[in-house]
Amino acid sequence: MVPPPFLRRLSLWLSVAAAVTILLSIAISQILLALALGVLLLSGLPLRWPKISILLGLFLVWSLIALAFSPDPAYGLAQERKIFVFLTLLTIFSTVRTMAEAKWLVYGWMLVGTATAGRGVAQYIRDVANANAAHADIYHFYVADRIRGFMGHWMTFSGQEMFVLLLLSAWILFGSFDKKAFWLWIPCFVITAAALYFSLTRSVWAAVIVAGLYLLWVWNRWAILALPVVLGLAFLVAPDSVKTRVHSIKDPEAQTDSNLHREICFRTGWQMIKAHPLLGVGPDEITKDSVFCAYLPKDVKLPLPEGYYKHLHNFYIQYAAERGIPATLLIVAALLLAVLDFRRALGKLPAGRSDQRFLLHAAIACIIGTMVEGTLEYNLNDTEVLTMFLAIMCLGYLAAGYTTEKPVIA
Repeated sequence: MVPPPFLRRLSLWLSVAAAVTILLSIAISQILLALALGVLLLSGLPLRWPKISILLGLFLVWSLIALAFSPDPAYGLAQERKIFVFLTLLTIFSTVRTMAEAKWLVYGWMLVGTATAGRGVAQYIRDVANANAAHADIYHFYVADRIRGFMGHWMTFSGQEMFVLLLLSAWILFGSFDKKAFWLWIPCFVITAAALYFSLTRSVWAAVIVAGLYLLWVWNRWAILALPVVLGLAFLVAPDSVKTRVHSIKDPEAQTDSNLHREICFRTGWQMIKAHPLLGVGPDEITKDSVFCAYLPKDVKLPLPEGYYKHLHNFYIQYAAERGIPATLLIVAALLLAVLDFRRALGKLPAGRSDQRFLLHAAIACIIGTMVEGTLEYNLNDTEVLTMFLAIMCLGYLAAGYTTEKPVIA
């Protein structure tokens, strides 16, 4: 007996809702993901995994091996529960089967992401007003507790908004032109860009610039000449807090700007990798002060500079330090494989704007942004960022035509 079509539609709605609501709440998103998986298994839809799943699956297997050989496996179990998030690959790729469905998911991200960005801008205005009322220096008042939209931390907020901004940029440059939609997405782009501007998140600034250069290069190579002009104007009109944050890249304050504490994290992680190159020190072991301090370079003096020392602020170093070098190689290989697949698919498309071209370029830009940001942050491990990233990869493979059925691309 063929299951009712309603179950198939319901699995699609739940999968899309799980991907979109991650911009608002982890709990709601994961409840919807569990429901989507259950309905999918009952719906009769063929189960499909995008090609990237092979390497990501090996990464998860290696993570479990590292956990098994960890000095405290029970402590690292919380990290392995994130395997559930990777089921996003199954639910999205199995249920989102047409370009129209993919576009509705992207539109959901754009609209909800803009609303979240708007909330962030409002938070910035409030914080500036509070700093002025307290007669405090705005930069030091604000930098330790920045805008976060609906998220619990400004880094996850910035990571998600980076994806939203890159999706908007790719749609404007490569998507099927719709005049009415165009005038909707331009304000969304401006609001999202403003939120990232005021977030003071330097790693995301760098990621957006590099990924934006890619999008401009493939759209019109001469257009990249405009980017330095735009960045220069943005700096000239910037409030003092933004200018101070930009200057901190080269001339940081010892405590406030976290450059020194990141350097200590990187060097400590390298000591862990040298001591345990194959399986690392164990998932989540780095969060223990005793473990972190055991691998501190001998020339680092205590007390440590202000900063967060529960992870290493670099996902390449982090995965190698806690799970072994093979874990980092596997996840990097997965990202590079996706870029290669998407570039090959782009080479087969006819010239001109199209939904496939938009999604493929957007997916590549999101990979570039993630890899650049990963040099300074561990964001890809955050459920909020990881869920969105995996769903975007599914849409990229949908546009690339990697399915178990007839390819989407005609």
